[in-house]
Amino acid sequence: MSDPTPAPQTRRPRRSGPFSGRAQTALVTLLLTAVATIWVTNWMLTERFTETTRNRAELRLALYSGNLISELRRNAIVPQLLARDAALIAALNAQDYSQSSQRLISFVDEIGAASLMLLDKDGRTVAATDRNRLGENHRETPYFVDALRANTTVFTAIARETGNYSFTYARRMESTGETVGVIVVEVDLAKFERAWAGISDAVMVTDSAGTIILATEPRWRGLTPQEALERQPADGAIERAIRATADWTAQEADAYLRGEAVMRIDGRIPFRGWTLTTFTTYASVRERVNAVLALEIMGFAILTALVFYALSRKTALRMALFQRESTELRALNARLQREIAERERVQKNLTVAEQSLEQSSKLAALGEMSAAVSHELNQPLAAMKTYLAGARLLVNRNRPDEALSAFHRIDDLIERMGAITRQLKSYARKGQAVFTPVDMAGALASALSMMEPQLKSRRVRISKILPDQPVMVMGDSMRIEQVLVNLLRNALDATKSVDDPEVEIILAAGETATLSVRDNGHGIADLESLFEPFYTTKQPGDGVGLGLAISSGIVSELGGRLTARNGEDGGAVFEMQLPVLNEKTEAAE
Repeated sequence: MSDPTPAPQTRRPRRSGPFSGRAQTALVTLLLTAVATIWVTNWMLTERFTETTRNRAELRLALYSGNLISELRRNAIVPQLLARDAALIAALNAQDYSQSSQRLISFVDEIGAASLMLLDKDGRTVAATDRNRLGENHRETPYFVDALRANTTVFTAIARETGNYSFTYARRMESTGETVGVIVVEVDLAKFERAWAGISDAVMVTDSAGTIILATEPRWRGLTPQEALERQPADGAIERAIRATADWTAQEADAYLRGEAVMRIDGRIPFRGWTLTTFTTYASVRERVNAVLALEIMGFAILTALVFYALSRKTALRMALFQRESTELRALNARLQREIAERERVQKNLTVAEQSLEQSSKLAALGEMSAAVSHELNQPLAAMKTYLAGARLLVNRNRPDEALSAFHRIDDLIERMGAITRQLKSYARKGQAVFTPVDMAGALASALSMMEPQLKSRRVRISKILPDQPVMVMGDSMRIEQVLVNLLRNALDATKSVDDPEVEIILAAGETATLSVRDNGHGIADLESLFEPFYTTKQPGDGVGLGLAISSGIVSELGGRLTARNGEDGGAVFEMQLPVLNEKTEAAE
């Protein structure tokens, strides 16, 4: 592929006279004037329109507060009136409630309350506007308990399981000086949430404890304003640029809602220390400011166009030169088109080569998987051979029960071999696994049981340091045991040439579950290539170098990591770290 030859240099006529310098100065002056005018206009209009928007928001807050306190005061008098209703008191004395629900229903439309309930002195609902609530027991509810203790009407706000709040007025009903029941009036304040959501961006009401009890954002209820309005900074440069572009005509925002800058207005409600807060966007401010700025920019654009038009008339003598350059550019374009066609052909050839390389990679992965199956099955096969020899000896000695135990272990090894063949497919193609809670101490015990034949054949000191409490992780017990077997086998192989072989196993739980396997061998020479497939320091026939590569892949899929280092006193240390299973991880699962 040849590079395009440069176009022949054309000598251009020199600009004559001082006009070009004056024109450049005029253009720069015009540009600076436009920038200064737009900046001053933006600042002045933003201040003015923001103040107007804030005044409107304060008026709207006063209206919301007045509507809310009016609704509360209107419902506050209802329990006092109904507590004196003779028909309801007579029904409680006679325990005849056949007409009581109908009487409450006749009241609810005139009152405008959400619902009415009549409770007997034991807290049972004997009459209600919602007949589905008849028979409910309210003996432990705050409004029933407080009403029995107080001589006046009590107000209660209770959080429901659905996330919203129930607001009720309750008052004790008496007959001849004795308490006979409680009248409960439920106030419908949710209608204000629905009305607010259709007018402004966001509204919330907090009680005296600072907890949000009403909000146009359902996820805010039950939180504090600080928790609800916790700002998350933009994660990337693009997001920060978008936010800066969106807010460039607004003052510093009081808060951000759904990524948009808002103006916050707080106002106190003269009721039990409640506070009403409204959030108004700067959208109207930006629209009005941008409209004026657009007119200014359009005016400067027209003025700039006129200036360029005047300058273009001075360049008429250079049109012939431009035409000649156009001809040269067309010739150069034709050459580029030919080069593009050649590059497309090369790209097609590269695609074919990439497909061939992908097929070769698939064949290499198949070879790795075959070697991995052979590597992972050697351990169970060796154990089965040992158990079969032991079982044959036990049968010859007429000890069938002990021989049967060996056969059970052989059966377990066969199941493990089947599981290993299924699991090793993940080395070539990763799939989704169903994880369950796994006790790391139990997995370690199973791995040591798997290594029992090798441990008996050699005198290796195994020391374990385990915590008193179980260490639980979320994963696959079979795959975790597979990793532990690989680590233990490597530790045993590393201590073959040591006089007093020793393997130390430490299990600890903190932010992660960490299991360390330490040996007193000769250490690791090449830590960087340790987890690469087919890397091994063993003699031919003793291993193919896939154990640590497979183990590292398994631990990574379980959300942890497998590391190795040389110990300070010699030997190698392998650490498997997995996320600890706690309440948070259980909830996430």
